[in-house]
Amino acid sequence: MIEVKQSAGDEWVVSVKSTVTTHHRVRVTKKDVERLAEGRPLEELLQESFRFLLEREPNTSILPSFDLPVIGRYFPEYEREIRTRLQRAH
Repeated sequence: MIEVKQSAGDEWVVSVKSTVTTHHRVRVTKKDVERLAEGRPLEELLQESFRFLLEREPNTSILPSFDLPVIGRYFPEYEREIRTRLQRAH
């Protein structure tokens, strides 16, 4: 289960409940939302981004704190894939 809560300003806390529960601080700027979410809610962008990550690694391997675009450094297909997923959910 993926739970998203705003912390302060651009910072969000994403909790992933699995065998081990993990908490991640994620910074998402307005520019990130405009570029990646294309009108979808920010919470949806974060949930889908974590689903994307969990398909590739366990929650215990996800960085404890990062800026959302960092995902693209580890997984070059991230931005293209996340836009496609969010459009499908529309």
